[in-house]
Amino acid sequence: MRRSGEALPPPPIAVSDPSNVAGHPPARSDRSDWATLRRLFPYLWEYKWRVMAALTFMIGAKVANVGVPVLLKNLVDTMTPKPDMAQALLIVPISLLLAYGLLRFSTSLFGELRELVFAKATEGAARRISLEVFRHLHALSLRFHLERQTGGMTRDIERGTRGVHSLISMSLYSIVPTIIELVLVLSILGIKFDSLFVWITGVALLIYISFTVTVTEWRTQFRKQMNELDSVAQSRAVDSLLNYETVKYFNNEEFEAKRYDASLDRYRKAAIKSQRTLSMLNTGQQMLIAVSLVLMLWRATSGVVEGRMTLGDLVMVNAFMIQLYIPLNFLGVIYREIKQSLTDLDKMFVLMEKDREIQDSPGSRALSGRQATVRFEDVSFAYEPERPILKHVSFEIPAGKTVAVVGPSGSGKSTLARLLYRFYDVQQGRITIGGEDIREVTQSSVRQAIGIVPQDTVLFNDSVEYNIAYGRPGSTREEVEAAAKAARIHDFIVATPKGYDTPVGERGLKLSGGEKQRVAIARTLLKNPPIVIFDEATSALDSANERAIQSELKSAAQNKTTLVIAHRLSTVVDAHEILVLESGVIVERGTHADLLERKGKYAQMWTLQKIEATPVVL
Repeated sequence: MRRSGEALPPPPIAVSDPSNVAGHPPARSDRSDWATLRRLFPYLWEYKWRVMAALTFMIGAKVANVGVPVLLKNLVDTMTPKPDMAQALLIVPISLLLAYGLLRFSTSLFGELRELVFAKATEGAARRISLEVFRHLHALSLRFHLERQTGGMTRDIERGTRGVHSLISMSLYSIVPTIIELVLVLSILGIKFDSLFVWITGVALLIYISFTVTVTEWRTQFRKQMNELDSVAQSRAVDSLLNYETVKYFNNEEFEAKRYDASLDRYRKAAIKSQRTLSMLNTGQQMLIAVSLVLMLWRATSGVVEGRMTLGDLVMVNAFMIQLYIPLNFLGVIYREIKQSLTDLDKMFVLMEKDREIQDSPGSRALSGRQATVRFEDVSFAYEPERPILKHVSFEIPAGKTVAVVGPSGSGKSTLARLLYRFYDVQQGRITIGGEDIREVTQSSVRQAIGIVPQDTVLFNDSVEYNIAYGRPGSTREEVEAAAKAARIHDFIVATPKGYDTPVGERGLKLSGGEKQRVAIARTLLKNPPIVIFDEATSALDSANERAIQSELKSAAQNKTTLVIAHRLSTVVDAHEILVLESGVIVERGTHADLLERKGKYAQMWTLQKIEATPVVL
C-alpha cells in the first residue's frame, strides 16, 4: 500500500513531445491555490446546510474517536489489582466494554452520516461545474474548436471533475478531521499531564508536516511530468484512433507501435524517479514517527515509574499517538492529491474563463423572422489580419430564391456560410436577415433560422433515427420517417435489419457518402428552416450519386432562401443568380445563361469542367 505517495496513473499512449502538441502547450494559470478554492466555494455554498451538518457529524465522529483511548485508560486502571477486584470485574468492565463498543460504533456511524449528508453537495457541485464547462465549450467560437486538442481537453475536464471529488474528500474527510483530533488530543494531554507531552507532540508534528510538504512539493514535478505525458498522449490516442483507416492505408501499424514504445520508456523512467522519491519520503516519515513515539512513551513510562501516571495513562498516550499518526502517515498522498486536484480544477476553470469570441450583444432580441431575405453588405473578413479572405463582398438572396457562389478552392466560398451562421463576426460591413443585423440578434435565433447540408456530413455514433431527429429534437418517428421519405432514404433504411435503429458508426462511417448526404438532407428537412445552405453538398460524391441527390436538394430548397456553395457548376445552373468569387472578390454575377454569354471566368470554368467530365476512350 502506498502510504505517502500515489498509485501511478496508467501509462500514456504514444507521444512525440510531452510538452507541446501541434504547437499548443497545456493550459496554465497563474491563479493561486487559495484563489482556486475561492472559485470553488460558491458551488459548495449552495449546499451550506449540508456542509454545516457534515461538519457537525465530523466533530461528533472525532469526539467519539478521541474518547476511545480515554475509555481504554479507565478500563486498564479498573483492571489494576485491588482488594475488591472481584466485584469490579462483575460490574465496571462490562459497562466500560459496552461503552467502548458504543464509541467505536459512534465513530463509524457519524462518519457514514457525514458522507451521506455531504454526498449531495459533492456530486451537485461536480455536476454543475461540469455542465457549465460543457455549455461554455459549446459557446466558444469555431476558432477555438479548430485549434483545440480534443483528447487533452476532455482529459482536463475529466480530471477537473474528479478533482472536485478529491479536493472535498481529502480536505473534509482527512485534513479537517485530523486537525480537530489534534486539537482535542493536545488539549487532553496539556490539561491532564504536563506541558512536555504537548511540546513533544507539537514539535514532532511540525517537523513531520514540514518534511512531508517539502519533499512532496519537490516530488510534484514528476507527477506533473506524467500528467502532461498522459494528457498529450490522450490527444494522440484519440487522433490515431479517429484516423484508423489512414494508419491502415499507409501500413504504419509498426510506426505507431514504435511511437507507443518510446512513450512507454519515457513514462517508465519518470515512474522510477517517482518511486525513489516516494521511498525516501516514506522512510523519513517512519523515522520521525518512531522517534516521537519513543520520546512520548519514555516520558509516559517515566511518569508511571515515578507514580505520577497510571498504566491506563500510558495506554491512553500510546493510543493517542497511534490515532494521530495513522492519518498523518497518509499526509504525503493527501497533500499531493490536494495540490493535484487544485491544479486539475484550475485547468477546468481556465476553460470556463476562456473568452467567447462571439457573444450576444447586451439586450439582443430574437430574430423576428418576418422574412428571410439575406444580405451581405460590403463584407470584409480575415481569419488572420495579414491574410484577408473576403474583400468588400455585397450580394442579396431574396426570400424564397436561390443564389449560388462558385469559384476556385480558397476563394472564400465556405467562409460565407460560416459568417452567416455567425461562427465569426465580420470585420467590415454587415450581414442581415430580414433587414436585421445578425450581430444585434441572438445567435440561437439566427442558427434556428438556418439549415445546412455540408460537404462532409459528420454523424453521431448513434442510430439513423437519432441522427435524422437531431434536426428537431423531440420529433416523432412518423415525422422522422416523413423527412427520410422526402430525402429518398426511407427505402434504404427499412431494408436494413434494424431499420431506423441501425447504428451509423463513429462519424457515420458505416454509411456511404450518398447515404450520409441523404441523412443530412432529411435532418435539414425535418428542421424546416426558412434559410438553407448547401456547402459543396455533392462535391464528395461520384457523378451518379450527385445526379441522384440533386432532386432531393431541389426539394429541400423549394420555397426557401437558399445559398448554394459549389465547385461543380452543373449543380448550380438553375440558380436565380450565380456569383463567381475569386480571391475574396466577386468578379462576375448573373444567371447561368448570362455568364456563358459573357465568356468570362465562369464560361472558362464551365468549358474546363465539361472537358474534364468527357470520358477518355482508349
